[in-house]
Parts: sequence; structure tokens; C-alpha cells
Amino acid sequence: MKQYKPEEIKRFLLKRGREETHQKWSHCYLYNPETKKITTIPMHTKDLKIWTLMAILRQTGFTKEDLE
Repeated sequence: MKQYKPEEIKRFLLKRGREETHQKWSHCYLYNPETKKITTIPMHTKDLKIWTLMAILRQTGFTKEDLE
């Protein structure tokens, strides 16, 4: 699976209806108005670890095929 930067994932989710609530330290919090859930994205300069990326996708209801 392709590696992704946190900023790429953040843009992907914002384009699909998520709203940024706030950013604290090195984490960005995105809100889904439909499910009323918040997803946390660690905003580091390195690529996201595969298990972190899969956890974010699972929380938001997307698959890796949606991302590619």
C-alpha cells in the first residue's frame, strides 16, 4: 500500500464532508456531522504508519480503495 502524509489524509477527509474542529499540539481533530464522531490525525512530517492509516480509515468508514 502507498504511504501517505498526514496532510494528504486530512485533505482527503475534508473534501468528503469532514470538518476540522481544532488542532492541538501535533494532532488535528476532524468532525463528521453525519455520525457525530471525531477522528484524530497525528500531524507529523513523516508518512503515517500503515496501522495508523488503517485505523483512521476504519473510523471514518472509508477503505484503502477509496483513498487510491
